[in-house]
Amino acid sequence: MVLGLVPAACAAEPAALATLHAVHILTNEQASHALPVAFEATVTYYRSYEQVLFVEDEGDSIYVQMPSNQAVLLPGDRVLVRGKTHNSFRPEVFAARVTLLNHGELPKPVFATFDQLIRGQLDCALVKIHLVVRTADIALSILSPTRSISLQTIADGGVIHVSLDSEDSNVLKDLLDAEIEAVGVVSGRFDGKMQLTGIDLNVSRLADIKVLRHARVAPWSLPVTSMGDILAAYHEDSHTERVKVHGVITYYQPGSMVVLEDGERNLRIMTRTYTPMRIGDMADATGFPNLMDGFLTLTSAEVEDSLLRAPVEPIAATWDQLSASANLFDLVSIEGKVVMREREAAQDEYVLLAAGNHPFSAIYRHPDVASQIPLPPLKDVPIGATVRVSGICVPSTSDAFNGPVPFDILVRSFDDVTLIARPSWLSIPNLVRLVALLLAVLLAVGIRSWLIERRVRRQTAALAYVERRRSRILEDINNSRPLASVIEQVTELVSFRLQGAPCWCQIADGAQLGNCPSKLSSFRIVQEQIPARSGPPLGSIFVALDPLTQPREIEAESLLAAASLCALAIETRRLYADLRRRSEFDLLTDTHNRFSLDKHFDTLIMEARRDAGIFGLIYIDLDEFKQINDLYGHHVGDRYLQEAALRMKSQLRPHDLLARQGGDEFIALVTVVHSQAEAEEIAHRLERCFDAPFVIEGYTVAGSASVGIALYPADGETKDALLNTADAAMYRTKHSGRRYTPSTMPPGGL
Repeated sequence: MVLGLVPAACAAEPAALATLHAVHILTNEQASHALPVAFEATVTYYRSYEQVLFVEDEGDSIYVQMPSNQAVLLPGDRVLVRGKTHNSFRPEVFAARVTLLNHGELPKPVFATFDQLIRGQLDCALVKIHLVVRTADIALSILSPTRSISLQTIADGGVIHVSLDSEDSNVLKDLLDAEIEAVGVVSGRFDGKMQLTGIDLNVSRLADIKVLRHARVAPWSLPVTSMGDILAAYHEDSHTERVKVHGVITYYQPGSMVVLEDGERNLRIMTRTYTPMRIGDMADATGFPNLMDGFLTLTSAEVEDSLLRAPVEPIAATWDQLSASANLFDLVSIEGKVVMREREAAQDEYVLLAAGNHPFSAIYRHPDVASQIPLPPLKDVPIGATVRVSGICVPSTSDAFNGPVPFDILVRSFDDVTLIARPSWLSIPNLVRLVALLLAVLLAVGIRSWLIERRVRRQTAALAYVERRRSRILEDINNSRPLASVIEQVTELVSFRLQGAPCWCQIADGAQLGNCPSKLSSFRIVQEQIPARSGPPLGSIFVALDPLTQPREIEAESLLAAASLCALAIETRRLYADLRRRSEFDLLTDTHNRFSLDKHFDTLIMEARRDAGIFGLIYIDLDEFKQINDLYGHHVGDRYLQEAALRMKSQLRPHDLLARQGGDEFIALVTVVHSQAEAEEIAHRLERCFDAPFVIEGYTVAGSASVGIALYPADGETKDALLNTADAAMYRTKHSGRRYTPSTMPPGGL
């Protein structure tokens, strides 16, 4: 019934396989058709962070790849698995959904031997096995911060790796060299070709490890053995049987290694034979199966060449394919660009870049001296050339399940390196040759060439230093560092470029900065004006040079660059100062604006609260200001505001502040007062400064002002409270009848 499902898939969706046994008896070819499944089974092992699930039903067991959003399952849970089949080492299932039905009992574990496990007879089954622990360590997963215990054990026949889902490191010392009975689920270790390379035993809990006998001697209480004497404790007892394999020779290194290929399979043969053999001949090999560095290997082998030809063509491959370890020891070909070639003591190596700039090496191993095969000269492949290399793919590991694996190509002879395209003349190797030629010419002139090279190096270092200093100066200008500091850095930079010549800057209507010699008559002075975007120059920059030297281009170049930096610094600083003043001062009266008043107000309140101090606020309103605008026009009104602001500022102390609140209203912050009377005295002065008439463009204007006073903290502890108090006091003064009516006088007075 199961076999009939595969052909039917071409016509219609087949019925789901309803039992685990129906899935278990599929062939890999049948499982590759993604047949639907829906069967019940019992969970024997579940590792959530890797979505690994093993299930068993009526003696049959299988591996299930879980969906990522699956809830936690426990051994003994009865589940319904829905998904599709997939081919692998054995048929497996990619689950779309796993539904928990109930919790029951685990199947009874099967007692297993190493021979059964290494032959794959109990793959995915729950087993019980006797082991001897050789190593016991805490292991970390790259997929999860969860820790587990990793045990390397010896069974009767070989090595088994035990993964125990426990973080209890206290048990490690007790397990070392102990004889144990372990219950767990069997899984295989595989290479990139899904060939079995080892056995894993997955144990769910510490209780499934039973210590039958502890170590005869505690490992850390052993006596110390001299490092030169450790082989005295060596003992090996192998029952591995000799096997015979057949295939085509695709690689031969006398005295070391042969690679045989048979269809889609190939095998590394370790042999000491020097018997001549031809690549492409069919051959038999006999030896002992083993694992070396994770690769299936036939060791202690003998090889017999049949002399019958059956050449194997290399498989054209890409870097991505070879780095996936799916071509272990296959005869392959791949293209790449040569970036390095080197003859070493035991091998010749070409380092190449495949498409995507992925590196790999093509290696020709030198014949063993005992083979008496002459070493051919290293093939001269130009650096930068594109070549096709053919040979045996040798990855650094057989496990590609954690990402791409580096690999090398073992070439049989230099005929396996074929030139496809020569490098462009505009290549790094040709430039290197050109530089080498120039260096040879320079070396021919001896010490003079050495001095030139030294001078070039110093100039290069000096230019790099100048560029760094210039970048730092630009950063300081941008970060509003003090102008004097920036100008001094510019003069120092000029001095550095001109071998320490004194340099200074004279800012127009400003300071002289830099290093100016006391006796200028002893020097040759070179000057460069600091240009402004508009108007007269901003100053000049000078350098004092040895009068015996001739003018050089670097002098004008250095001063011109320095003048540009100085101009940028000065104008940036002036622009910044102007923008800052515009943001804080009223443009008409040159008094502080409301933004500046608020900032100083907040500062005064904070300081007064900190020091338990007092300060005063005087609210000033110019009387009948509207009439002045109406009678004489807004121009005279603006002049009146300016003159009034000047008079009021003259009545305040240096540390007091006058701000225009808006229109004809001003506020004076009296920062230091000791009493109400002191604030009133300042307010009276402000009021009396309007007694004298104002003469504005031929008009004589009599002005007056109304004032109101508030003291912190007596009249309020916030800005709004103080302003309201002073404003109310000002209006009481204004409405009390004490005000001055504006009057006019003809030009020349009364």
